[in-house]
Amino acid sequence: MFDDFIIRAFVAGIGLALITGPLGCFIIWRRLSYFGDTIAHSALLGVVIAYAMNFNLIIAVFAVSCFIALSLLFLQKRTNLPDDALLGLLAHSVLAIGLVLLGILSFIRIDLMGLLFGDILSVNITDVLFVWVGGSIVLIVLILIWRPLFAATVNLELAKAEGLNADLANAIFTILIASVIAISIKIVGILLITGLLIIPAAASRNLSSTPIQMAIISSVIGLVSVVLGLQTSMIWNSPTGPTILAITLGVFILSLIPLKKLLISKKKIELSN
Repeated sequence: MFDDFIIRAFVAGIGLALITGPLGCFIIWRRLSYFGDTIAHSALLGVVIAYAMNFNLIIAVFAVSCFIALSLLFLQKRTNLPDDALLGLLAHSVLAIGLVLLGILSFIRIDLMGLLFGDILSVNITDVLFVWVGGSIVLIVLILIWRPLFAATVNLELAKAEGLNADLANAIFTILIASVIAISIKIVGILLITGLLIIPAAASRNLSSTPIQMAIISSVIGLVSVVLGLQTSMIWNSPTGPTILAITLGVFILSLIPLKKLLISKKKIELSN
């Protein structure tokens, strides 16, 4: 019989996997992996603000992450700098500000290891509600903006020519990423959340033939990785967040095996015999 904290960990992890699957696909399609890192780095500043003002951690991280995401969109229109330069500027600046405030506000005591790598076994009922309620809202919004967002991903000019509001879809998408990072920081931490967004989607790309199929398979891979990662971490007494990512990496490696070619070769051998 599982203890309550283990059940909460499974429920929160599964909920997060279902959210990160489709979002991770868009991150890969749009080549925004560094953007995910930038938003994740901003989480430290949100954590410091939450502790300093005795405010809800998830809401504070969400607010700061949204500010950084919208700042990127603003800078893209106001400067001629390439996106990677802007992302580097924002990522390192907000991380530096967070560390400076953490040093100044000496009364704040933060579990840095838990912040960096997560501690899914410490989630409470409120965290689980944030994951499932917030995640449901994220998925509903993503479904609503799927068409203009996907069209802008394939061809921005064509999407605008068809009358689709691609800029609004892009802005909403950045806020969705900020939302997922905010609700997942306690589960997998600042350093690993981008991996949970990217690796399942990368593996599903090797196993799918359509965008919808890729999104579904990505969620399934994330779900399986969370379940196996939690069980493995309990057996080996290893850190849970990194163990989940290691399982996800294993699935990606397995996805590289050319199963279709092997099956076709097997059928040819059977027919020849």
